[in-house]
Amino acid sequence: MSGRISVVVPTLNEAQGILACLDALAPLRARGHELIVVDGGSDDGTPELARPRADRVLAAPCGRARQMNAGARDAAGDALVFLHADVRLPQGADGMVLEALAARPWGRFDVRLDSSRALLGLVGGMMNLRSRLTGIATGDQALFVRRELFERLGGYAEIPLMEDVELSSRLRRAGRPACLRARVLASARRWEARGALRTVVLMWRLRLAYFLGADPARLAERYR
Repeated sequence: MSGRISVVVPTLNEAQGILACLDALAPLRARGHELIVVDGGSDDGTPELARPRADRVLAAPCGRARQMNAGARDAAGDALVFLHADVRLPQGADGMVLEALAARPWGRFDVRLDSSRALLGLVGGMMNLRSRLTGIATGDQALFVRRELFERLGGYAEIPLMEDVELSSRLRRAGRPACLRARVLASARRWEARGALRTVVLMWRLRLAYFLGADPARLAERYR
């Protein structure tokens, strides 16, 4: 697949790391790809910091799904990449995405957590294996998709949690994902703050509850 990529970055109070995030994406912009930041109501100056380093900075109601949908609606690219502000793409990610989308309708990267702890290295490996077996991507894995398919499916369900799991389930009907072995680098701050084992158990419980039909709003409360 040839064409332009639109990278959509949802933010909320990311002033501490937004400059590093956008500076890492500068080579993609230099190669003609598009960078859209969608802020969900930050009060720490995130939009002002982002504006000189992005093609556009939009405002949207808080919630990753709403913010990513808003960015996708404004995007001009043939392919969409949804990137959390604390995740870094590997070098040459644009070429990898376009090559993958020439063969598959959507995909994601493998992930590595930015921690030297062996347990968190294992967690990242298990996330990648689970995703490869199930065809489900998480937000930390930089999901990418052909724009026309994303629009045809109606984008993300605007739910407060599990929006990536829900979208992956619908995308699978269009085809298996391209599971790239190149790794994004994701922040381990959530895992470090809550404890790795505790976070693993929590996420598995939340996913199980979601698949059993639990209300995503109530799951979001448990997650917070």
